[in-house]
Amino acid sequence: MGVLATIAKNLDTLIGPGVTLLFPLIPVWPYMKLLFCIWLVLPIFNGAAYIYENIVREYVKPSDYINFISSSTSKRPEGQNKFLQMMSLDARKSVERFIDQYGPEAFERVVRAVRSN
Repeated sequence: MGVLATIAKNLDTLIGPGVTLLFPLIPVWPYMKLLFCIWLVLPIFNGAAYIYENIVREYVKPSDYINFISSSTSKRPEGQNKFLQMMSLDARKSVERFIDQYGPEAFERVVRAVRSN
């Protein structure tokens, strides 16, 4: 059983090079790779954003990490934390830096000034 278990665990290592050798035999494979790269890179297709939004973001949630840090290290009111959660990551970092530097009262004054205009 030891030999079979080792082969089963390393099956991808054993079969991988063989499959890699078969890809060049598919006549359209280089063109498929080129089209995929074009789809990822060119902004008109927005492919990288699509993959990030639909696949990567499900597994990497920066908002959970930031919410944990925000709630554990700051003494902001709950309303401000809810407001920060609705913002984009870059905007949230900027607002958090502003609040940490000038205080929550200064942030409230800025929000009131924007609302009055």
